[in-house]
Amino acid sequence: MTGYSTSEVAKILGLSPAQVRGYVRAGFVSPERDQDGNMRFSFPDLAFLRTARGLITSRVPPRRIKRALERLRERLPDDRPLNEVRIGTEGSRIVVEDAAGRWQPESGQAVFDFDPAGQGRAAAPTANVAHRSFDQARRRQAAEDALTADDWFEWGCELETDDPKGARDAYEQALALDPDHASAHVNLGRLLHEGGDPGAAEPHYGRALEVRPEDATAAYNLGVALEDLGKLPEALLAYQKAVRLEPDNADAHYNAASLAERLGRSAEAVRHLAAYRKLTRKT
Repeated sequence: MTGYSTSEVAKILGLSPAQVRGYVRAGFVSPERDQDGNMRFSFPDLAFLRTARGLITSRVPPRRIKRALERLRERLPDDRPLNEVRIGTEGSRIVVEDAAGRWQPESGQAVFDFDPAGQGRAAAPTANVAHRSFDQARRRQAAEDALTADDWFEWGCELETDDPKGARDAYEQALALDPDHASAHVNLGRLLHEGGDPGAAEPHYGRALEVRPEDATAAYNLGVALEDLGKLPEALLAYQKAVRLEPDNADAHYNAASLAERLGRSAEAVRHLAAYRKLTRKT
């Protein structure tokens, strides 16, 4: 079977192989597989992935990209390659331009050019709306697409394994729409913490606990962040809150025991260590 391998596509497009696999899972393309089960990408697949990457760079919501590419496949003749058309953004719209004119792939409607000089048009997928900050543009785009905070949160969960930066962006979008989205705060905090910045993670865990006081995961993660920041008494309180909310959390008991011992609170250390040993014997 001919075609491009995952590593070849990654090299051509400047992506990691994991990102290429993530785009396939998102449904942007459906490559064939060889007898060993390896994906083999056609030239049209490569063109569609390049387009998807450009639109993602412009922060077009993935759900809209998928829909636009599906419509574009339906509307383009089989013998017409994607590289004969230009695809970009104008404000919140995805616009295709070819010899016949300009149109929106999602609706098929023509786009009339009231800007003969082309100054208000995105010349490439990375262009965006003039005289509007990037943050304002993407918030408006999210609102116009009726994407909810939960939509952005779910997309962030999907991206975490292959594109942590994209996942962080998605969680930030969720929080822009709903500053009290506790799950987005927890996940964004974890990604920031894993990236080596517990100071940036701490307020997200704290906010999650304010919104959802029964969240044992947020309490435990806050304890780890505070411990990494050297705030040991506060970290111990967070671990103790975690075990009150989730008494079977062996890791929280162990961390609490260790911190209590370091802080000279022997009775607390013994109590948490006993709970930890009891829980670990069960497993």
